[in-house]
Amino acid sequence: MKTLDVAKDPGAVRNLQGRRVRLDADVVARARTIIESIEQGGDAALLRYTHEFDCPIIDTIGIRIREEEIDAAYATVTKDVLHALRLAGANIKRFHKRQLPKSWVLKAKGLKLEQRFQPLARVGIYVPGGKAAYPSTVLMNAIPAAIAGVREIVMVTPCNKEGRITPEVLVAARECGVTEVYRIGGAQAIAALACGTVTIRPVDKITGPGNAYVAAAKQLLFGRVGVDMIAGPTEVVVVADESAPAVYVAADLIAQAEHDQDASPVLITTSSAVAQAVESEVERQLKQAPREAIARTAFERNGLILLVAGLDEAAETVNLLAPEHLEVMVKRPRRFARRITNAGAIFVGPWSSEALGDYVAGPNHTLPTSGTARFSSALSVYDFMKFTNVIECSRKRVGKLAPYAEALATVEGLHGHAASLRLRREDV
Repeated sequence: MKTLDVAKDPGAVRNLQGRRVRLDADVVARARTIIESIEQGGDAALLRYTHEFDCPIIDTIGIRIREEEIDAAYATVTKDVLHALRLAGANIKRFHKRQLPKSWVLKAKGLKLEQRFQPLARVGIYVPGGKAAYPSTVLMNAIPAAIAGVREIVMVTPCNKEGRITPEVLVAARECGVTEVYRIGGAQAIAALACGTVTIRPVDKITGPGNAYVAAAKQLLFGRVGVDMIAGPTEVVVVADESAPAVYVAADLIAQAEHDQDASPVLITTSSAVAQAVESEVERQLKQAPREAIARTAFERNGLILLVAGLDEAAETVNLLAPEHLEVMVKRPRRFARRITNAGAIFVGPWSSEALGDYVAGPNHTLPTSGTARFSSALSVYDFMKFTNVIECSRKRVGKLAPYAEALATVEGLHGHAASLRLRREDV
């Protein structure tokens, strides 16, 4: 890991600030071609891409997962894993239920104003798959949708060459209320959800992480369909002083680095001794890590230790970076955490590992990356709801309000607006 003294190299923070989600032009062009193919060819194009990229026997087995396949998945999932899924699900439900907004009405002198919340009708969730299994992604996307009241939750996930989807993912889907499951992935799956085919009806919004082609398809289709975010590689910032256990700090940096070769593990510390200890501990633990090659590449590309003069500078640096995950390992972690305004999620104290939040703590692990925590938030129940404003005005009240609205309409040159108001005012 490269170590930089922020006082001597202030540009280091600016360089990190400059990271943004940048999609390769070739990837975007390929995603656009796939989307156009799905628009024109529907199911036939979807089967062709799935046959090419994922499963040679897709024509035989079909893209929709049957209920009996999910029944069979339960028979292969261990009791311990099933218990873990249900415990995580219960915690996620408990947290997200607190987010449910309530409609409200405001009445005042002949004017009734209402803000009415309602769920989206049909949503799609994308779950990465193929070579890996992410049942936690199912839980974190489907549970908030179900709590919001979404009636149709459609899950897409790539299968392996035999058409198989990891049983834990299928079990998670049933446990949290997914209503349809399809063994498709990539940009073609996003296009099918957004545009619709004979087999898959279009959805109102798509959530969930994916590779660069998935991100490109979501970006290209935004507006035709809602999307949660265009996520970049995962990142963690750990703030540590001399009280921080180097073994924990190193382990948590590695935990994030093992996700992706482009992941960003960053340590901000007030102590050069901590910096040295963590660097040594990272090297020791990496040698024992099953995903050493991926994690080591992430450290080589993006691993960084920032030395700061004190916790004031540390807090300022964090707020500038607006990281996806922030771990606080200092003597008074709660006090420090209260100073943070820009972070996707904050993990307070040495026992609050980011991995705990990934699975069982309860808050959502789908978080803003690439500095977008400055203006966006974690996936939530709100992402699966919308609100409508309702205005009801009495005859008497319009006589009072219309002259003011008419004056503003006239200033803006919208004479039709003014006329519609004047007609009502004259009838009062």
